[in-house]
Amino acid sequence: MKRFAAFDPPEYLNWTPDPVHVAAYAETIARVPDRQAVVAALTVEQLLALYAGLVRNRLHDVALKRWVQTGVISKAWLGTGEEATTIGGVHALEPDDVVAPMIRNAGACHEKGMSVADMLRGYLATADSPNAGRDLHIGDITHHVVGPISHVGAMVPVMTGITLTFKLTGERRIGMTWVGDGSAKTGEFYEGMNLAAQQRVPLIVVIQNNQVALGTKLGQHHRGSFADWPRAFGIEGGVFDGNNVLDAYAATKLAADACREGRGPVMLIAETFRMGGHATHDEREARATFPAEWFVEWGKRDPIGLYEEHLAGIGIARERLAEVEASVELEIDAAEREALASRDLGMPAPESAARGVFFEG
Repeated sequence: MKRFAAFDPPEYLNWTPDPVHVAAYAETIARVPDRQAVVAALTVEQLLALYAGLVRNRLHDVALKRWVQTGVISKAWLGTGEEATTIGGVHALEPDDVVAPMIRNAGACHEKGMSVADMLRGYLATADSPNAGRDLHIGDITHHVVGPISHVGAMVPVMTGITLTFKLTGERRIGMTWVGDGSAKTGEFYEGMNLAAQQRVPLIVVIQNNQVALGTKLGQHHRGSFADWPRAFGIEGGVFDGNNVLDAYAATKLAADACREGRGPVMLIAETFRMGGHATHDEREARATFPAEWFVEWGKRDPIGLYEEHLAGIGIARERLAEVEASVELEIDAAEREALASRDLGMPAPESAARGVFFEG
């Protein structure tokens, strides 16, 4: 896809496919027969929908970074380089399944049907934003997206409660949420996981291991392997390549099947890397946290570039990919204009501050 010198990580600007990583992309899918079968069943339309989702997620982040650099907003939380973990997972769910994204998973919102314009309005805190200007952590329950709170890890007990309801009412719906390698160390995470495991709820929890918790490297806050964690809770689990959208899709699809069969919860571990800062304000400090070689190596594993190469390798014309990208680019441009126009509505009314906070029955 098109690269943006002012907004993309420098390792992405002149991106060219590394044959080793291109080969590893396909080998990863073939390594687990069950996952390989799931991927083999995808239609061309589904493969292209995954591509559109990746591009939409990346361009959403580009729009936010542009706003930061032009003074529209002060900072933004991005998922650049980690898009596959979110997009692959959401596409493996059914339309009425419920998700609770964290700050790196904005793609879950638009792939569940929320408009990108509404997502951008969340940053502008306009009166017509999804949460009426309260917070940039947005959701929309009509699209089955539970808005997160800034206390990372806290959505695990929330989703445990929601999916316990599904179990008790006999619904075949499931839930899915993501936590970082750092937020997996919080009390809320452990309490929620313990209850989820004890109650056997239909919930998928993805530990999105991007190797850093805000500014603390993984080795400074973690011992052992995340791959052992599902066994500690007595539940099913697995690890997938967080930069491989097809591996993410297949792992999530199998986990979702397990949950619908009463074998939940399932814990998945996505191995990926944060290519920027915790937010846009600390990118320089974040890049100083790791050796430059790490960014170079993970830059070769750009989830969009590698997926483009994979699609071309299985016979999907690059012209078709370009058409998808152009369509999504028009969509994001329109969403940006629409969101910015909402600033003319003024600030939310003061009396709306408590709306939706307390039960009104």
